[in-house]
Amino acid sequence: MMSQRPSGQFIVYGCFFIFLLCIFTSINEFRFESLSKFCRIPFPLCYTTRSNSSNIENSSSNDIRIFMGVITLPDKYGRRQLLRLLYGTQSPVLGAKIDVKFVFCNLREDNTSLTEDQKLLVALEIMRYDDIIILNCTESRWETDHKSYAYFTALPDMLNSSDGSDDPPYHYVAKADDDIYFRLQPLVDSLVNQPREDFYYGFVIPCERMDPYKRHSFMSGMGYFISWDIVEWIKSSDIPKKLPMHGAEDKVMGRWLEDGRRGKNRYNAKWAIYNYPGSPTKCAHELVPDTIAVHNLKAEKQWIHTMTYFNVTQNLKPSKFYSI
Repeated sequence: MMSQRPSGQFIVYGCFFIFLLCIFTSINEFRFESLSKFCRIPFPLCYTTRSNSSNIENSSSNDIRIFMGVITLPDKYGRRQLLRLLYGTQSPVLGAKIDVKFVFCNLREDNTSLTEDQKLLVALEIMRYDDIIILNCTESRWETDHKSYAYFTALPDMLNSSDGSDDPPYHYVAKADDDIYFRLQPLVDSLVNQPREDFYYGFVIPCERMDPYKRHSFMSGMGYFISWDIVEWIKSSDIPKKLPMHGAEDKVMGRWLEDGRRGKNRYNAKWAIYNYPGSPTKCAHELVPDTIAVHNLKAEKQWIHTMTYFNVTQNLKPSKFYSI
């Protein structure tokens, strides 16, 4: 019995079907890849993030260096000690380097130097912890931009290697308030696949805004990160020197970057960074597991609530020397 050969019409239809299937698969693969790049974050929400850079350096968290400058005041000894405990007991993945320093001015608001008591206690802190930077500036609760400018312009001379290496000492530099608590592992996870140049990261202001690229957008001063090349640009550029330095420092930073056409790569970390619940702003919400940072921790009970929620003592080892 002879086998029946497929008709020409059947072959044409079959080829056409395979062709359509290939096109459909390609389109969906492109969409999936684009979506995965757009939402490549370790959190359940997809924040407004995008990169204008075609040369994104993706590295493992074993090769990420972060410098955090906590802006504070000389007499806030208790706050510094609490933050030392919180950051010193966190263990982000092996190889991720995170250095935390406390930053304040050498002059008080009345342009007088630190008191003798402050000099003594701060000197003891430096001897014990070596984690304090004292800038040549004047403390001011109203013109904090001067302090931020002094901070960023001082870092290249402090941190750059003297061996002439092109490798930056840190990939990212933070300016953070002393009433914000960063969880270091989620922070590393959110930064590890981001660009290492021309990068601006934080919580975009105003609270309702999600697009960090919109004109006059800037990251909240509660805690933002910039790449090392922007730190060096702030020191060398005439733009920060020429623009009026008064008002909210985070807004001034946004203006510097906008006028200098810097920060082309941006990451809006809403809502993994937010104000403590009950804060009188729209930037607040309840504590959630996928938090990167909680801001506006003013009272001790707020710190205790936050530390309890995130179970910061879970790695306490049993010992015969104590019973808690």
